[in-house]
Formats: sequence, structure tokens, C-alpha cells
Amino acid sequence: MIGSGIFMSPQTVLYTIGSPGASLVVWACCGLLVILASFCYAELGTVIKESGGEYIYILRTSGPVIAFMLIFSSVLFVRPAGVAGIALSFAQYVVAPFYSDCTPPVLLVKSVAAVAILALATVNCLNVRFSMSLQVFFMVAKVLALAVIIIGGVVMFFKGHTENFENSFANTNTGINPIGIAFYQGLWSYDGWNNLNYVTEELKRPEVNLPRAVVIAISLVTGLYLLVNVSYLTVMTPKELMSSTAVAVTWGNKMLGSWGWIMSVAAALSAFGSLNGTFFSGGRVCFVAAREGHMPDILSMAHVHRLTPSPALIFTTIISLVVLIPGDFQSIVNYFSFTAWFFYGITLSGLLYLKIKKPELPRPYEVPIILPILVLIAAIFLVLAPIIDNPEIEYLYVTLFIFSGILVYIPFIHYKLCPNLLTKLTVFLQLLFEVAPAEKNL
Repeated sequence: MIGSGIFMSPQTVLYTIGSPGASLVVWACCGLLVILASFCYAELGTVIKESGGEYIYILRTSGPVIAFMLIFSSVLFVRPAGVAGIALSFAQYVVAPFYSDCTPPVLLVKSVAAVAILALATVNCLNVRFSMSLQVFFMVAKVLALAVIIIGGVVMFFKGHTENFENSFANTNTGINPIGIAFYQGLWSYDGWNNLNYVTEELKRPEVNLPRAVVIAISLVTGLYLLVNVSYLTVMTPKELMSSTAVAVTWGNKMLGSWGWIMSVAAALSAFGSLNGTFFSGGRVCFVAAREGHMPDILSMAHVHRLTPSPALIFTTIISLVVLIPGDFQSIVNYFSFTAWFFYGITLSGLLYLKIKKPELPRPYEVPIILPILVLIAAIFLVLAPIIDNPEIEYLYVTLFIFSGILVYIPFIHYKLCPNLLTKLTVFLQLLFEVAPAEKNL
């Protein structure tokens, strides 16, 4: 869960919601919402004991059309948008030390992000084990960066630097749109809370270990995020925080002086590790969808010698680079969160359907029905919030894109038009990339 978000989202959350106190409330509420949603997912994971996360839950409760809409949106937008957003975070921190007094050029940031995407795609296509061994190094950098920020903030706080917390709720924006956008930016940092549900088949005693992992992990992450935000606000004024493009660098310059560049390196490594992890997990959903006939078989295949899911990685890389060209970090995160919570809402309505219509199903782990109702209400609010107060045409485009999956499903999946053409294309790509069907989930 801990990746680039905590180094990129705090300034946008504060800018959108308007006050330090309200921003801390948003971070805490994001953590609470994610814990409640995770409990609901834990029940789904023990009732439907198949890997694939939301895709498999929607397929089993809402049918193949909506499941295809999810996989269509996920493969063509959500996952590439996640890759592009994390790559932009990495690039921002790489160039930040060289532009301490001004905003770095957009073209430079996007070029560095594109190089990072291409480099990691190449590494993951060549050797998955090497890319995973790098994760330990990136994790250490991430933990050290957060530890330095928290300890530095605690020291400053107990030295009496609490002036930024006086009248901490003054100038709070209480409009529906600002609250929704602030949650979008905060929830981006918690993304990954549902990853265990993608590997339910491989979990031992999921009815015990799934909820236990949820409570421990997300509570720790929420506590860390709150402490990091308190540290930012102890060291920097709200104005300094809101105007910063790389908040950890600004914090480092104020606290560590000439050694502030260390925070830039640590934050960049954290983002790079998060990007690497996103690539690594990319083949799993494609595999499950291809197994159900909802994705071309080529996307679930692996290289015959290296055993890497190279077609899925190459496809994600190309789409990520396309998303990167017009997108900026805030917009990518907002549209990513809008789409994600649209499908989280459908998934939770599926849990309600199972609880009401199929109470006889064995449930090793069960949550009170009020929990999915509360999280579903929150999901509906998050989807509608940005378009109630101040609607933007871009959200209409995203909605049309989500529903355009139906136009692809009917001819190509339901009626199976042009099967010979797809078969010939699959064989050609198999020979080109030297890939073959994988016997098990990658």
C-alpha cells in the first residue's frame, strides 16, 4: 500500500479541503473507509474462493457484461493510469533537487517518467526474480524515509512548533466537490488495500488470515500516514505545503538543510519500488479474465524461456505511455479513483445481493449487513461528489469510456465475431514474442 501517494497527495488534500485539521480528518476517514471496505472484501473472499478480486466477484454476482466492463476499464485505463501516476511521482522527485526554486518543466518530468516505465517494463519482461529482489531495497528506502519524517516531526512538535495547528479548521471547504476530490487524493495513497483478494486461492485459512491482515496492515498504514502529515504540518506552514511540488524535498530542505536531497532520493526510490510492484502484479487479472474468455489469450501467456508475462507487460506499457502524454498527476489520480470506486460500489452491491438472496452459502467469515451498506453509500458519494457541485466534462468522458465496454462485449465476446482473425493474430504474436499459454496464474 505504501508507495508514492504519501509523498505526492498531502499538498493536494490540504489545498482542496482548505485547512490542516480537516486534511487530517480526511486522512483518518480514508483509512477507516478502507478498513470497512476490506472487511466486506474479506467476506467476499471467503464466500467466493477464487483469485481475481473485483473481477471474479462481479462476474459471479452481477454477470459477465458488467465484469467485462470492469476488465475493459482496468486493462485499458485503471492499471495504466496507476502506472503513469506513480511514474510521474518518481519523476517529480528525481528532478526536484535541480529545481528547488521553481517548478520543473512538464516535458522533462514526463520524459523521466516515460524512461522509468520503459526501464521497469524491460526488467520485468526479462527477469521477474531480479525485479522482485529489488523490492527489498526499495522497501528499506521507503521505511527509512517515513521514519526520518516521523521522528523529525515528533521532535519539532515536542519542541513547541504547534502554531500550524492553532485554529486548524479555519477556512475549511465544506462543499461536496472539494470533499470528494480530497478523498480521491487521499485514497490514492491507500490503493492496494484489496490486493490480497487477488490471491485468495493461494491464502491458507483465508477466513482467519484475511481479516487479520486487513486490520493490522491498514491500521498501521493509517497511523503512519497521520504521523507523516502531522510532521509535514509541524515543519512547514500550510502555504508552503500547498505550494510544494515535492513535499518530502521541501520538508528535507527545511529540516536537513544541505542534506535535503536525501529525502528526494528516498521518495524517488519508494515510488520506483511501487511502480515495479505494479508491473509485477499486472499479469494476474489478465490471466483470470483470459481464462473466462473476456480477454485475448495472448495477454495471459508467458515467455517460453523467461516465464514472464511479457505480452501483458508490453500492452500495459504502451497504454501507460499514451495516458502519460496528456495527463497530469492530479487529473490521473482523480479519474483513477472515480473509476475504481464506481466498480468498488458494484462489488459491494454484489455482497449485499449474496447476503439477502443467498444466505445459505457457507460463510467462514461474516460482517454485519450494515457494513457493506455504509461502504456502498460512501462509494456512491465518491462517484457523484465531483460531478454534483462543479461538473467537469472529463468525468463524462470517463463514464462513457466505462460503458463503451458493452459495445465491445456484445459483438466480440457474446457473438464472437471475427474469431479466425483473432486466432491468426494470437498465433502471430505468440511467434513474435515467443510466448505460450501459462499452466497456472502468473
